[in-house]
Amino acid sequence: MAGGTYTAMNKVRPGVYINFESEPKPLGSLGERGIVTFALPLSWGVEKEVFEVEAGENVRAKLGYSITDPELLLIREALKRAKKVLLYRLNEGIKATATADTLTITAKYSGVRGNDITIAVQKNIDDATKYDVQTLVEGAEMDLQTVESIEQLISNDWVTFSGTGNLAETAGISLANGSEGTATNQDHLDYLSAIEVFEFNTIGLTAADTMLKSLYSSFVNRLRNDEGVKVQLVVENYPIADGEGVISVKNGVILSDGTALSANQAVAWVAGATAAADVNDSLTYQAYDDAVDAEPRYTNSQIEAALKNGEFVFVQSNGLAMVEQDINTLKSFTPKKGKHFSKNRVIRVLDGINQDIKRIFEKFYIGKVDNNADGRNLLRNELNNYLLMLQNLNAIQNFDAQKDVTIQAGSDSDSVYVEVHVQPVDSIEKIYMKVQVK
Repeated sequence: MAGGTYTAMNKVRPGVYINFESEPKPLGSLGERGIVTFALPLSWGVEKEVFEVEAGENVRAKLGYSITDPELLLIREALKRAKKVLLYRLNEGIKATATADTLTITAKYSGVRGNDITIAVQKNIDDATKYDVQTLVEGAEMDLQTVESIEQLISNDWVTFSGTGNLAETAGISLANGSEGTATNQDHLDYLSAIEVFEFNTIGLTAADTMLKSLYSSFVNRLRNDEGVKVQLVVENYPIADGEGVISVKNGVILSDGTALSANQAVAWVAGATAAADVNDSLTYQAYDDAVDAEPRYTNSQIEAALKNGEFVFVQSNGLAMVEQDINTLKSFTPKKGKHFSKNRVIRVLDGINQDIKRIFEKFYIGKVDNNADGRNLLRNELNNYLLMLQNLNAIQNFDAQKDVTIQAGSDSDSVYVEVHVQPVDSIEKIYMKVQVK
């Protein structure tokens, strides 16, 4: 007996023809958040490439230090909220090296961290023809190999070996002359070119250079306005940006261990927290993780002036450093972009709608669905389901599936025109109360 699937009921042979299809379900879902990116000068790590650092990851081999070490302060602050950092090492210096007879050891990466590496060679206690070769970083063993000759040594996460011949016992061969190199503005340009092809939510600039702030701001505005890639930039003291895509951090915080972070260092936490915040979250009056005070503190009038100027300010409250208001630098309001566009929670909703609908359309509709009444109605239902999901999350409100999404054929045979009306939900930030005393 014949069988298989069918497109039309035109089979010739007797048989059973069955089509298996999924029950219709909404294809759309909320895109993941929590990805932040930085370009930093570092003392270890791959140079001039974008690489990932995950929250909770053991980064010692990748970055040269433990995440708790002061050298990784900014990355640690970002990962207090972000799930992933896309990191780019700006500087490239000289690799530390050492030689012992015919053995040459070279640090895997450039930078001063290579100067903390030592190679120890000892006879193996079980086999007198072999040697134990340890790679030590500040005295801690990172790698151990048991070999008979130099040729058998394999490169590890810290060093590469070269040379030929026999090994000789030594308590320690210290690598030296590793250097950092200096990052330039061109290195930042190279980073921006490299990061553009990655997906991320926020980009942080921890440098205080005004030219770089302008460069990064222009880059983000181009992504948002010309490419439709809705990301935000976090910088310190740059309210002149005057746009919903740029967040300007005015001051820093003091951590519980007494470490004082400047505004440009606090950028790391703000960028990570902004990336991680969901579409129904606001950072307003959220506490900076493990911070006990704002640095510097501001008076009431100074805080009000900063908020009016579109600045992201930390304030002290009950032994904590709190975000006064989750705002961006937009302050030149227009009929098309009112005051609500200055709220980052609102921007996250709107940016999320942009990114999610684009992703849904590209993955499930473009080139796959007919541009006729049935196809357009399918797309309309998909958008309604997605927006109702946002409403259930309290990201938007007052959505009417009958009226707020309209789709019609575009001017070309392969295009459609869509209008969507949404009202993002903001957080309660001001309470005006009247109390009558009888």
